[in-house]
Amino acid sequence: MKNIILTLGILFANIAISQTHQITKHNGEQLDVNFIKVEKDMVYYSLNGSAEEHKISKYAVSQLTNKQTNQTKKISDKIIVDSKSDYKFVTVLSQDKTIGLKEVANFSGVSTKTKGEPPIANQNHTAMRIKTQSASNGYPFVSIVEKGDGKYEAVAYVY
Repeated sequence: MKNIILTLGILFANIAISQTHQITKHNGEQLDVNFIKVEKDMVYYSLNGSAEEHKISKYAVSQLTNKQTNQTKKISDKIIVDSKSDYKFVTVLSQDKTIGLKEVANFSGVSTKTKGEPPIANQNHTAMRIKTQSASNGYPFVSIVEKGDGKYEAVAYVY
C-alpha cells in the first residue's frame, strides 16, 4: 500500500513540476517552459526543475500554448518591414525590452537640433530618422541610447 501511495505521489509531483507551456518565437524556435506571467512587455517563465525566473520580450514571442489544454494565446504579431516607407512599423524599445531578439546592427549619429524647437520635438525628429534608416535595412526593432554630447547610438534587432 505504501508503494502505491509513494508511486502516485511521485507521479503527481512530476506532473506538477513538468513543463506546462510552450513558447513559440517569431523565428520558429520553441521553448518548453512553466509559464508565470506577461507583464510590462515581458513574458516571464521558468525552466523545468528550476525555480529561477527567466524573461523574454513579448515582441520576440508569437504565441503561448498550454500543453495540457492545447489552448493557444497570441502574444504579439510579427512585424514585417520591407522598405524605407515602412518606418512607421519600426518599434523603438528600451534596452531591457530586447531580450530574445537578435542584435544585427549598430549605427550612430548626431541628434537633430532645430533652432526654436523644444527638446521633445528634437528627440522625435532623431527617432524618425533612426526608424527610417532601420526600416530601409529591414530591421523591425531599434533601441536608441542618447549620449550627453548631442550624439546617439542605435542598435537594430530582428527576430
